[in-house]
Amino acid sequence: MNWREAISPILTEFEPERRQNMEYLYDSKGKHIANLVNAHLHAPSGQNIGHFLSNEKILIDMHGKYLGEIVASNRLLYNKTSPYQNVIFGSYGNYGNVGNYGNPGNYGSIGIPCGYRDVEL
Repeated sequence: MNWREAISPILTEFEPERRQNMEYLYDSKGKHIANLVNAHLHAPSGQNIGHFLSNEKILIDMHGKYLGEIVASNRLLYNKTSPYQNVIFGSYGNYGNVGNYGNPGNYGSIGIPCGYRDVEL
């Protein structure tokens, strides 16, 4: 038995748990721009770039500033009329790098909904 065969059951068992708390997020054009992992926002390469605030249902950057919100179930967009634009929520810490979850490809364009724009990451 080689090392891959030996760890295969462990990886197979771990993978569904790892994926269950992860969501791919896209811009309005369908480009993969971030991953939401256990309420922490990560760049596609894995570094922590923000956090999800469940009470406000928004995402903030690493400095506690409004970053955007999830629209149409998987689009990270900036709401131009959000009441949180000028609020500083404080620092929630850096949760490090979660690694690369792969490239899911383009999800397709939805256009930009009225009152929104793509986030600047």
